[in-house]
Amino acid sequence: MSMTRRERLMATLRGEPVDRPPVSLYEVGGFKADPSDPDPFNVYNDPSWRPLLQLAEERTDLIRMRKPPRSPSAARGQVFQTRTWIEGGCRMTSTRVAAPHRMLTSLTKREPGVDTVWEIEHLLKDTDDLAAFLDLPDEVFAESVDVASLKAEDEALGDRGIVMVNMEDPLCAAASLFSMEDYTIIATTEPDLFHRLLEKCARHLYAVAEKTAREFPGRLWRIVGSEYASEPFLRPALYAEYEVRYTLPMVRMIQQHGGFARLHSHGRLRRILPHIQSMGVDALDPIEPPPQGDMALAEVKRLYGERMVLFGNLEIADIENMEPGAFEKVVAQSLRDGTAGPGRGFVLLPSSSPFGREITSRTMANYETIVRLATAG
Repeated sequence: MSMTRRERLMATLRGEPVDRPPVSLYEVGGFKADPSDPDPFNVYNDPSWRPLLQLAEERTDLIRMRKPPRSPSAARGQVFQTRTWIEGGCRMTSTRVAAPHRMLTSLTKREPGVDTVWEIEHLLKDTDDLAAFLDLPDEVFAESVDVASLKAEDEALGDRGIVMVNMEDPLCAAASLFSMEDYTIIATTEPDLFHRLLEKCARHLYAVAEKTAREFPGRLWRIVGSEYASEPFLRPALYAEYEVRYTLPMVRMIQQHGGFARLHSHGRLRRILPHIQSMGVDALDPIEPPPQGDMALAEVKRLYGERMVLFGNLEIADIENMEPGAFEKVVAQSLRDGTAGPGRGFVLLPSSSPFGREITSRTMANYETIVRLATAG
């Protein structure tokens, strides 16, 4: 008997039999996209996006990626000041943070043809900035949470899929304050100071996660930040210290309220998978194949597939660049490797999605192949 898309996804998360492996196009069908919005910074209003968005809505197992609806405290507005303007056709946003005895500044840039935000200047540049940031009172970072919109969207989605709570972990919140170069240096050479930052971030993130998990129970979560502690950025010993120590409490909060914790970690997995397993997460994505990653899906399935639902392992670069005939073989292999033998479950998933304004005919053909092979039979 065929299952609804929601039934198929939930059965997979529970490790139960399904009529076929679910297929998700990740951000396509996951993020909010309005092709009718004329905003020049909305890449989805290009006509080439419409067939792909329609494919996701009509034929994939939808996993809506939604952040907990968070409102900052009044104290934040007294310390953080943000200004946005258009310059050279780009949307620029500056942030000024009035820390004790020091003004912290950051700058971002958004181009109209690319759905991403570039960090031109990071908020923290050195240990003096970090020390000033740590002196900010915790009430500046406190947030209130109202899950009513999550419940409403979940109800509106019905049998077409599920809503997945998408949230950063303390490491993601801390590391993203720096450039990657400055982050890796400080995390490696100033562990005591960096732990203080992780603890500061964790306090308000845990409050958000616990309230959301309690009031929106039994749902899938995607926890982001693991790759900041993976190779080649940090040595594996620091993964347990910076990722496991601060993410494990979030995993337990989610599972305590019947939810499923899915860890998001690009790149190399081999030396951190034992640590990931130690957290008892329910799922892992995107399990990138070599050379982006360092393990084949078949090996991850053999070693860890009975404990975790595996989401992957198609590369967005292959979707956009590979000839359709060759790409069909890649998809078929991922499906074979992900579903062969015993295991908790497998969801066919790309590693990311296009972020440009135009979807080429090759890209569209390869997305159609993903859906066709996953739903065949």
